[in-house]
Amino acid sequence: KFSGATMKKAIFLSLIFLAGSLFAAEYKYIGVKKCGICHKKAETGNQLAQWTKSRHAKAFETLATKEAKEVGKKLGVKDPQTSPKCLKCHVTAYDKPASQKLPTFLASDGISCETCHGPGSAYYKKPIMIDQKKSLAAGLIIPDKKLCITCHNEESPTYKPFNYAEKLKLIAHPNPAKKK
Repeated sequence: KFSGATMKKAIFLSLIFLAGSLFAAEYKYIGVKKCGICHKKAETGNQLAQWTKSRHAKAFETLATKEAKEVGKKLGVKDPQTSPKCLKCHVTAYDKPASQKLPTFLASDGISCETCHGPGSAYYKKPIMIDQKKSLAAGLIIPDKKLCITCHNEESPTYKPFNYAEKLKLIAHPNPAKKK
């Protein structure tokens, strides 16, 4: 039989262990290059090439333009490429600690795969990625309108009405090899 103090200590140690396990299992951002290893094949849709041509891929770069600097100036932002006001919608995981980003992750990639699909460290490997249930259990996100409007909203100083269905067509990157 355990005393109250022993039971409390066991519960405390269990909670510490659980917290440590959860911290160790924290998903990490792996970057476009890692995602692109598999998502650049023509037979599976070449999502990397589609993303590379998109405005999302150039989101960080855009912040260095004359127009972005003028918009920033009106908002009291000296450098849009260093301001959280701008980075929150122009860089994947801008607000996440370095410990959540692998060396392969680059902020200069702008809005990348992991903004929409979540940090890929636990689901990017093929045995998991080919099974949607396993991928979802490992942190894969299927993006929706709610996710998109976290950035595409009236808080943006250059906001234009956002038509989700229309914009979705511009960024669609299906895998033609997937069986329906």
